[in-house]
Amino acid sequence: MEKSRIKLDFLVHDLKVPLAVIEAGIQALLQRRDKYGPLTEKQVKVLERALRNTIITKTLVNDALELGRSSEGVIYKTPFKLASIVQDTFLEIFDLRDQETAERIRECNSLQALKQVLSERGVFLAVEEQLWNESFLQDERKVKQILRNLLSNALKYRKKRVDIKIERGEKELNIFIKDDGEGIPSRYHKKIFECYFQMDMEENHCVRGHGVGLAGVLVLLEDMGGEMSLQSDEGKGATFSVKIPV
Repeated sequence: MEKSRIKLDFLVHDLKVPLAVIEAGIQALLQRRDKYGPLTEKQVKVLERALRNTIITKTLVNDALELGRSSEGVIYKTPFKLASIVQDTFLEIFDLRDQETAERIRECNSLQALKQVLSERGVFLAVEEQLWNESFLQDERKVKQILRNLLSNALKYRKKRVDIKIERGEKELNIFIKDDGEGIPSRYHKKIFECYFQMDMEENHCVRGHGVGLAGVLVLLEDMGGEMSLQSDEGKGATFSVKIPV
């Protein structure tokens, strides 16, 4: 492993300690009210949301370490249900954006209920009931990381809607995520997957942030033997197609 990769992993690993302290502190306030004092209903809701987002941040830290493990060829395959991984991913995303929607997603106990909640927020999920309840064998953490990054990007750059379609191939899971945003000019289709690349800030469809999300997704997919493609043009939105071997 390169020294720069080791330094980065070491830094990320050290973030786990303060996050664990924050998590333990919030849990103590919620669970030991006899010791720390009573809480109002509003205070409980704020602390519960802070706790959930601390746990999400821990997940993101683990995701960063996962990229390092992935580059070393480390894959942990475990069985998981498609329903669980998709609903959990949407819950994590909306918990940071829209607390009310996150609470409604948490309460969904069927595919139809989840579709209804998402459609009200301009997200349209297309997946067969049988596939929704099917179990798959793959690295669950990597699959969730891929899905979360692509969905977050689509929500960030959409105008009004995002479409996600999931299909079962012969030996793979096919996921299509489409937004109706400004799109990505063809001259950037290869560059967009390079780490730290960002489009011209003067353009309407510029990419903000650190430019590592798509590069990271591509690394995870390639290490699992998967594929990703992009269909997009200026002013016509973007569709990312992912094939994950299962």
